Amino acid sequence: MSTQAGAGSRWLRGIISLIIVLGAFGAAWFIPPKLGLDLSGGTQIVLQTQDGEDGTEADAENTDKVIEVLRQRIDRLGVSEATMSRSGADRIIVELPGVQDPTEAAEIIGQTAQLTVHPVLGVDASQGGGMGMGLPGGGGDSARAPQDSPDEGSGDGEDGDGSGEDSGGEGSEEDFSQFDQGQQGQQGGQPQQDMSAPDPDKVEETLPDDQGQMLQLGKAVIQGDQISSAEAVLDQTTQTQWQVNVNFSGAGKDEWKKITGEAACNPQGSPQRRIAIVLDDQIISAPEVTTDTACDVGQAGGRTTITSSTFDSESAEELAVLIEGGSLPLPVTEIQRQTVGPTLGADAIKASFIAGALGIALTALYITVAYRLVGFLASLALACYTLIAYAALVALGATLTLPGLAGFVLAIGMAIDANVLIFERAREEFQQQKKVYEANKSAGMADATDAETRQAEAGILSRRRRRAIPPNLQKAFVQGTQKAWSAVLDTNITTLIAAALLFFLASGTVQGFGVTLGLGTVASMVSALVIARVLVEWAVRRKVVRDHPAFSGLGKISRVRQWLIDRDPNLMKRGRLWLAVAGLIVAAAVVGMVVRPPNFGVEFTGGRVMDFTTEQSISATEARQIVAEEGGQPSAVVQESGDGDVSVRTGPIDDAEAKQVEDALADAAGGAEKISDEKIGPSLGDELRNKALLALMAALVLQMIYLAWRFRWSFGVAAMLSLAFTLMVVIGLFIWLGKPIDGVFLAAVLSVIGFSVNDTVVVFDRIRDEWARDSESKFSRIANTAILNTIPRTVNTTIGGVFILATLALFGGSTLRDFSIAMLVGLVTGVFSTVFVASPLADWLQRFDKTPPPHVVKEKKAKQRKDQRVAREKSDGAVV
Repeated sequence: MSTQAGAGSRWLRGIISLIIVLGAFGAAWFIPPKLGLDLSGGTQIVLQTQDGEDGTEADAENTDKVIEVLRQRIDRLGVSEATMSRSGADRIIVELPGVQDPTEAAEIIGQTAQLTVHPVLGVDASQGGGMGMGLPGGGGDSARAPQDSPDEGSGDGEDGDGSGEDSGGEGSEEDFSQFDQGQQGQQGGQPQQDMSAPDPDKVEETLPDDQGQMLQLGKAVIQGDQISSAEAVLDQTTQTQWQVNVNFSGAGKDEWKKITGEAACNPQGSPQRRIAIVLDDQIISAPEVTTDTACDVGQAGGRTTITSSTFDSESAEELAVLIEGGSLPLPVTEIQRQTVGPTLGADAIKASFIAGALGIALTALYITVAYRLVGFLASLALACYTLIAYAALVALGATLTLPGLAGFVLAIGMAIDANVLIFERAREEFQQQKKVYEANKSAGMADATDAETRQAEAGILSRRRRRAIPPNLQKAFVQGTQKAWSAVLDTNITTLIAAALLFFLASGTVQGFGVTLGLGTVASMVSALVIARVLVEWAVRRKVVRDHPAFSGLGKISRVRQWLIDRDPNLMKRGRLWLAVAGLIVAAAVVGMVVRPPNFGVEFTGGRVMDFTTEQSISATEARQIVAEEGGQPSAVVQESGDGDVSVRTGPIDDAEAKQVEDALADAAGGAEKISDEKIGPSLGDELRNKALLALMAALVLQMIYLAWRFRWSFGVAAMLSLAFTLMVVIGLFIWLGKPIDGVFLAAVLSVIGFSVNDTVVVFDRIRDEWARDSESKFSRIANTAILNTIPRTVNTTIGGVFILATLALFGGSTLRDFSIAMLVGLVTGVFSTVFVASPLADWLQRFDKTPPPHVVKEKKAKQRKDQRVAREKSDGAVV
């Protein structure tokens, strides 16, 4: 093992890197990813709870109770791997993987009023169906005491509740026999009886049953929370007829006995013999009490069985679901629904994989060409970064969405930034060592021996003759890493700020982008500062590399940078001109907002967006006419989407109207399949739009505060105005092009802020360093030097991002294409705004900024350290 100073820390970094990579590999291999519904296919429904009529508050505690009830409904629907979670205090997110036709599920989930049980007082004659006899139970439903085994009594047998083992079947047949006789009587011309409520004042509400009869209902006697369970089972005797067993709890047991006893006192076929179960102002069942239930005795034991000749397994199960899970502590409203077909998700994964693989390959190739050996090693570290970021994603159980996948791919391209910063600084340090060495040689110094060189590398001071120490790659790399640390830290923190805003202020799938961007940023620091450093330090200590420093990639600066040094263009000379041009561009963007109103996506306006794939090719013009005339949506926006698909955007419409649009396109194109469906309520659209504006303002303000704290307030203000200019360019371009401004666009804009401010941070960090060394030159000259020194880093990092974004735009589909365009424009604009907006503004603001310049601060700190050292020496000398 090497005895040189620093060997221990190198071994430690190597061991840590190995542990991280092995752990990441294990997590990536054994933990499957959790795909969002936009990748796996399925339906997501967002519900919002509201205050109850009884004053129950829609807070987090009561919303959790609603979730428990809804979870019972979902479980009874048989949807595998369904998830349900609370978002905020009053939002509920329901995810149904694999459910492509969510109409039935949405109806069952969305039935939100409290379940209640009412006595039927009569049939309203004024609204039809008020005379004569109806079907028992409105369609053949009947309620009887359940059949029990001999050793289990369902109630008090002496009460005559008819709970014998054969009573249920016989009672049901008798009901239908009496019904048939009643019908024959009506057809024979017998006068119809008045079935309306004897006392209209006792009627609480009038609702139709499934046969259209308007039943007059009395006051609710049983609430949903007094029903403990409901189960669809086969009749134990026949094993062919489905029935629903209902169990009551608490006071519900006595109330059921009482209400059935009162109903049993009425003649067969009378509506007063029926009991209505009501959910969401809809009668879901109105069974008639069978003859085995005695008058004023009722069905004891807190149980009953609902039978019907129309029951099959599906209808019986659906009724059981509604009865058991029907009572919600709070009413809820569906504010968003999104459905994605499995083929669309699979295509998105495939396209993102192709884009990511191609983008990484191009980025790795470019970095290798630009930085040779260390660039190749950085590419290996980039592969490790990809593994670490993915492992962190699956280990934390984060959901991978389509925008999140884009964020993951994009972060790969931007992860190289830290390596580029370090490599450029290392090149400078090597050139500085080379100048010192050549100057010492010119002064007549002899070359240092190998032992003296190793001592110099380790920083060991010894009494020796003055020697010319040759430039050392390892020392240059270590010093470059140290000097680039502040810029690396600042750029990553600003990106994390953007990721946090996406997570907390965005919604749905866009939150996934914030998660992957944040994880990717942290993983990139581990990759650049630990893994890449281990690889590079090992490489530059090899003799073949030390003997050929140019091969390492750190031995000389790039041709572009050398050209800039030789020409020394004064970019700050025309600062006012650059600011004037920027002002004109902003004015053009503002004019676009006035002349051409923004095309806000459905996320910000509310409404519905459906994508269809058709059997026969159909143009957007033809589809627009079909949707307007046959689909009944004349104001719909119809566009081509993807490879010949049709996108239809409407206002808020229900499922029946959406089905009409789908059928119209299917008839015209020989068949149509809905591959995605997104519905957002108007209230949610307003909320998301307000959150988007808040996120943009918060991003600008937080970046300004951070940079003002890290540098100077003038730098913070200049950076904020520069970012505002970049945003105006991106937003203005999308408005002029008529591109949709939606949640994915918001993700792109906030990412632009995070990545664009990186360029500004790097330039300002370099200005601070140059200013600390140069107290004589004007600020504009110092800023110009800093810009020229950082241009190679900016170009190399930007090209890496462009490779990733270009592949996403080409292969990522229509959604990611708009995202990539916004990011590309923002990325390129951010580079120019740093040079031609932020730096001139910082120069102008220096006349108002009274903060001490860096060289003064540096001198003050040096004096303080000297005074502290003198004080310690005096104190040490005073001790006896």
